[in-house]
Amino acid sequence: MTEKKTFHITTFGCQMNEHDSEIMAGLLLKKGYAQAASREDADIVIFNTCSIRENADKRFFGTLGQLKRRKMREGDAFTVCVCGCMMQQQHIVDKLKAKYPWVDVVYGTHNLYRLPELLDKLYQEKKKQLEVWPEAAGIVEDLPAQRLYAHKSFVNIMYGCNNFCSYCIVPYTRGRERSRSPEDIVREVRALVRDGVREITLLGQNVNSYRAPGAETDFTDLIYMLAEIEGLLRIRFMTSHPKDLSDKLIEAFSRCDKLCKHFHLPVQAGSDKVLRDMNRRYTQSSYLRLVDKLRAACPDISLSTDIIVGFPGETEEDFAATLALAERVGYDSAFTFLYSIRPGTPAAARTDQVPEEVKHERFNRLVDVINKSAAAKNAAYVGRTVAVLTDGKSRSSDCAYEGRTDSFKLVNFTAPADLAACSPVGRIVRVKITDANTFSLKGEMVE
Repeated sequence: MTEKKTFHITTFGCQMNEHDSEIMAGLLLKKGYAQAASREDADIVIFNTCSIRENADKRFFGTLGQLKRRKMREGDAFTVCVCGCMMQQQHIVDKLKAKYPWVDVVYGTHNLYRLPELLDKLYQEKKKQLEVWPEAAGIVEDLPAQRLYAHKSFVNIMYGCNNFCSYCIVPYTRGRERSRSPEDIVREVRALVRDGVREITLLGQNVNSYRAPGAETDFTDLIYMLAEIEGLLRIRFMTSHPKDLSDKLIEAFSRCDKLCKHFHLPVQAGSDKVLRDMNRRYTQSSYLRLVDKLRAACPDISLSTDIIVGFPGETEEDFAATLALAERVGYDSAFTFLYSIRPGTPAAARTDQVPEEVKHERFNRLVDVINKSAAAKNAAYVGRTVAVLTDGKSRSSDCAYEGRTDSFKLVNFTAPADLAACSPVGRIVRVKITDANTFSLKGEMVE
């Protein structure tokens, strides 16, 4: 039965979810399933859900509802599975039971590696499988993964979060912080490099709070350990919390050549009052000091961030502080969000919610500031020659290829005509930047 069945995974949310989907794909391929190119072609459809934003909830339920007709038509020949962060919330599971009883398999973040076993039980017992663990039983090592790129890979170094920001559901859906041993991480990265990986992105809800179990190894120590691996060219990481950013890690940007000169440092708001209400545990001034330290240690570093607009109680004065901070920092890019109520979080119970029309108006002003700084940062690259790790054919340009700089800039570039016999995909090439826009660069590969 397994060999003839195909699957397709739709992923909502962050890089952690993307990597979870890679692991599930690896597990199913190892079991003998085949990967389908689309949901329409798949016998098994899997939704890996995200609970961070309300929009992700709506997209998930809207997409799931579209499958009801097919499920009613094909019955047991078509399997629908849902998993991920949303499943760790009881009200979501209750909604699935009441309104989507035709879903076959429901499981959470802590037991995603059991997907093949849950499918076996579904087919053998001919009854729905619902298995959501309230907490993780431990860290499971050596799980296979089907990577999106042959030359790049995500690597989880820790799971969960201890911060309990008042707007965030992650500590409730991913659990408390659990760090992997450095030996297991190094072993995984060595194996990836042997398989052709040249760039890794270290993942965690708060990577710079990484601490090896029962040891003194911290996140910066881990970076230096990984930098010793021959054949590994680039090390990235996300996401960080400002309260845990150490001088030791900042210094690594000037000392470690393999550490990419890009830092994603979420600020969320520029008002000290809002930051207190968010339980972020830093101030605007302490955040700006970190920015100054990063730029002193590594003048060419690119900075990106997360900003929430319209947190409960946010006044026009509070929002003006956010705009001022964004202008002062001059981000290369930012993920900007309208605050959305997450049931179960402290902020959800507040009675001073900001009206939607006010949030949208502020959001548009913030985007204007971010886009202006992003365009200026990119314009400064014109005329420079940069190193680009080539990801593949360009998806949004008439150029031949696309890739990323050390500073995470997306570059679309042309290549010499005689390159057909020696594709640059997976290699670092030199590209002269000829043009820039807000979100990407354009250039020509240099011999």
